Formats: sequence, structure tokens, C-alpha cells
Amino acid sequence: MSGAGGNLTRREFLAGAAVWARPLRSAATPPTAPVAVARCRSYGREFEQALRTVLDQIGGIGSLVRGKTVGLKLNLTGNPARFPERDDLPYRTHPDSVLAVVTELARAGARRVRILESFFPARQDMELWARYRLDIQAINNAGCKVEWENTNNRGLGKDYVRLKVPWGGYVFPAYDVNHSYADCDVYISLSKLKNHWIAGVTMALKNNFGITPCSLYGGDAWPDGNEDPTQERGPVCHNGTRAPARQVPQELDPNSPRDPGYRVPRVVVDLAGARPIDLAIVDGVVSIRGGEGAWNPGVEMIRPGLLIAGRNPVCTDAVCTALMGYDPRATRGQSPFLRGDNSLLLAEAVGLGTADLSQIEVIGLSIAEGRCDYGPPDGTRRGTGT
Repeated sequence: MSGAGGNLTRREFLAGAAVWARPLRSAATPPTAPVAVARCRSYGREFEQALRTVLDQIGGIGSLVRGKTVGLKLNLTGNPARFPERDDLPYRTHPDSVLAVVTELARAGARRVRILESFFPARQDMELWARYRLDIQAINNAGCKVEWENTNNRGLGKDYVRLKVPWGGYVFPAYDVNHSYADCDVYISLSKLKNHWIAGVTMALKNNFGITPCSLYGGDAWPDGNEDPTQERGPVCHNGTRAPARQVPQELDPNSPRDPGYRVPRVVVDLAGARPIDLAIVDGVVSIRGGEGAWNPGVEMIRPGLLIAGRNPVCTDAVCTALMGYDPRATRGQSPFLRGDNSLLLAEAVGLGTADLSQIEVIGLSIAEGRCDYGPPDGTRRGTGT
């Protein structure tokens, strides 16, 4: 069990003796910050111009990234061995968006960009990245040093890093993650504008869920971790039917609900507190609605034609939620949060940002001008949904 307020007990400390930690380097993310919205209907040159526009509108990123190491978290959800890339279901990070963002970071003076994502198999082979149609050569030549790390296990680091949740945590008091999530000066979430079957929506905050390595939080991580994991986080982070590897901090309350609609939003917020997001970029050029991937029934392509950016991920996700046609302050049982609690309100409650649109300055395209009806968040009344 964990100590009061989420502090690690001596037993937890000894169990995690192989885990090293350092003060987390992160830019100071403001509690509320403007969110920029631009019209963007295609990738390539139009995306590059829209990206520059939204970044300029939120104050530019030169002072944020100049001379710094930048961690860039992608959203490459779904093992392509099971779910091959499909042009009609663009639910993963678009290759052109990665090149555009890295180019802009180099232009702004970033010293190094480390591209991060957790996927199977948990190896560092570059051909695994190439499965997602990423132009690795072009990205590597974008203007600054570029590194790639699959963070689904220890990766290129000697040990994991333990990141404590500042308020003690909703589900876990701390999380052990790949070193790259701490070994960077600035951390950026590059996500898609889409629904999520459990969480309702998935943008910057939910993208952070993927920083938990399956080597420690996967279904086959118990008891001592598994550096070659084959199972997702469902049993540990969604359903709570299995504990994570015993060397990591365990749940604060083993008697808390095992309901994924309770657990997933709270783990999302825990991780946003443990690894703060310094810049959120949300790709709404083309996406899907009705779920987060091809495995959800009734999902279909949608073309919002939008690009969104903000320094505070809660504010950014709140504006994104409104752009999708939803109330970012809706409670569980109200669309889009039909199956789970509203992570925006949970994040607001612990001081990570605000979901109150009246407190957020929207620059560029207004919410009314950019709104795109995503409809039911779970594929119902569309396609093959029930």
C-alpha cells in the first residue's frame, strides 16, 4: 500500500530500487492558456502553413524549444499487424504531420527532437516505425537531431523513471515510465481529433495514456515485469483485474471500482499530472468518429478540416470537445461521456486546467465557425453500430 497522500512507502522504494529518478524537467504549463484554431483541409503545404499560424497565435514556440530537447508523443494506436493502415479510417498520427511538426521545431531552434510512442513488438527497429508510413529519412533531415524510441519497455535507457502524481493520484500514486518522458526539456502531445469508446474523446490528454509501458502495465507484466510484452494495458489500467508489475507503485485503493469508465479517465489525468504536457497539437484535418480505432463498431471517416494548438492540454481538449459538437462540462451519461467519467472535469478538479469555455481565449477560427458534428461518440445510429 502507498503512504498517505500518495508518498511511496519504504517497501515501495526498495521494490523500485532499480528505478532511477530525477527532478522532472518541464516548461511551466499555465493553468489556463489561449487555444488557436485554424482551418486546414489537407496535409503538405496547407498543414505546414496552418501549423505555423496556430503556433504563432499562441505566442510562438521559440522561447519554449530553443536549444532544448523536445519529446514528441505520437498517437500510433492499434498494432498494424492486426489493424493495417487504412486511408478510409485515419485514426493514427498522419505521417505528414510528424514531418511538419519536427520541421517547425527545428526552425524554432530545438536542439533535438525525440519521437516517442509505445507499440508492439517492444523493439527499437526502425522498420517498425516505417509500418506507419512515416518518412523516416525526411524527418531525420528536418533540420535538427532526431531520435526515435519505442517506449513500450525500458527501451534505450538503463532503467525506468518514476514520475509521481503531484496530488497523490486518483488510481496510482506514481508511474514508472521509459526514461525519455523525463529526459526532455519540453514535452509535446501530437494527437488526433476523435472519439473514444470509453473516454468519450481522445486528444492531448488521452494520448498521454500510452506512456505507460506494457512491460510494466501490460496483461503479462506480473509479477516481475516483461521486457518483451505481448499484452495491452486492459487488465491493469482499464479493468483492474490484474496488478501491474510488483516493482512499481501499486493502486491506492484496491477496492475502488473496476469499471473502465471510472479507471481510464482517472489514469489519464494521473498521467497528465505526472508527465505534464507543455504543448498540445491536435490534428483534425481528417479523422474518425464513433471510437478511437478500427476495432470499434460503427466508426467512420470525418473531415473536420481543423488544426488546433494550445499550451494547456485541458484547455485545448475542452475547445476540441466543443468543436466536435459536445459540451466539455458534460457529466457521465451525457454525450460524449456515455461510458465513462469526464476526464476534463477530473483534470480541472486537481488544478491542471479549466474546461470552462468562458475562461479560455479562442484565437483564429471561432468554435461556432469550426464546429463539426461528430454525433454519438460510440458509433450508434451510424454504420454497423447498434
